Amino acid sequence: MNFKNKNLQTFYVLLFGQSISLLGTGMTRFAVMIWAYEQTQSATALAMLGFFNCVTYIAASPFAGVLVDRWSRKRIMFFADLSAGLTTVFLLFTNLTGSLHLWHLYLTIGLAGIFEAFQEPAFNSTVSLVVPKDDYTRANGSLGLGRSMARMFAPVFAGLFQQTVGLNVVLGIDLFTMALALYGLFIIHIPTVQSEVKPSENFWGELRFGLDYIFKNAGLRNLTLSFFLVNLFATLTYFAILSPMILTRSGGDETALGIVRLAMGVGGILGGVWIIVWKNPQKKARMYLIATGLSFLICDVSMAMSDTVVGWSVAGFLAEVTIPLIVSPYFALWQELVPNQIQGRVFSTREMIQIGSQPIGYLLGGLLADNLFEPAMLNYVWVQHSFGLLVGTGPGAGMSSMFLFTAFFGGLLGFGGLLSKSIRQLDR
Repeated sequence: MNFKNKNLQTFYVLLFGQSISLLGTGMTRFAVMIWAYEQTQSATALAMLGFFNCVTYIAASPFAGVLVDRWSRKRIMFFADLSAGLTTVFLLFTNLTGSLHLWHLYLTIGLAGIFEAFQEPAFNSTVSLVVPKDDYTRANGSLGLGRSMARMFAPVFAGLFQQTVGLNVVLGIDLFTMALALYGLFIIHIPTVQSEVKPSENFWGELRFGLDYIFKNAGLRNLTLSFFLVNLFATLTYFAILSPMILTRSGGDETALGIVRLAMGVGGILGGVWIIVWKNPQKKARMYLIATGLSFLICDVSMAMSDTVVGWSVAGFLAEVTIPLIVSPYFALWQELVPNQIQGRVFSTREMIQIGSQPIGYLLGGLLADNLFEPAMLNYVWVQHSFGLLVGTGPGAGMSSMFLFTAFFGGLLGFGGLLSKSIRQLDR
């Protein structure tokens, strides 16, 4: 990427800071997920962790967008990261005193969602300040690469440290990575943007600005609604029930889950590298839709039909390879089409809408797994005969069959989206 030296340094400091912080956060979330599963043996309990994070993120997003356009984006990122670190301090204290309970996890991950609602639009709009337009897709690919590396190593490190030295060490590592990210933000200079929001303007009116901007543009509106459904189908399976499915079908083998997560991380890294070396794609909307359709059809079917660590690893690897091909052109389109002065409000509204499906997915994923698909596969012979040839039988087979449904609807969403003229015209 051909950035000016100063902007290049700023981008890479931001990239390193976010990636290392995500590693620490990912280790903590994996460790507390295992802790929660050991306490409850419930897919719903695990899904509720994601639910509370999403609900607070959505609720805070409109307010965050207005403030991102009014205030210094560097300061917002700094204090958002610092506040998230304080929730880790709280978890560490409660665990040290032997008073950690499941509701503590729900509380802290809910607070983290609020801080992420401020950090995300501030960070995304900062990228478009320091990166030339022609490099937006590759810059987002670099960010995706950092996230994939964090996702790859976080479960491995978290499982290793939790089994050998305990949860407290995992939480301590999270605090150390947060400190590195904060230091990186402290030493860099981020260009300021002349805000179009005057302090005297009606704050509540500004809350509606992003919504009006998106829904008056048919292409952006349909693109956002498309990603809303992508998140819904992905959350139902990969986010909500993948981990409990693997733990259930492997007899609670945390190592098996770690191996699958490792394979998924490797896939994400290779997908990120692919995007980085790819010449700036001109048909970003089409690339997003085709990659979405292929990802659901191929990867979700493969995950459904697998019942071994190797099978899950291959399916997860392929799924993560396609993620950068979906999200990088998607975010690059927004960075190209939306002026930076209003990106805080528009991006926050976009996040609020597209993430809005995740709480639904988390709730439905856990409830459907525990109360419908698992009992049906265990208790009804005709269901076993209908799906057993594809997903097998026994505990966990019901969760596996859920991937067949997301494969169908997700594939339809991706390739059906090519019929939308308003989305296709975004490429022009």
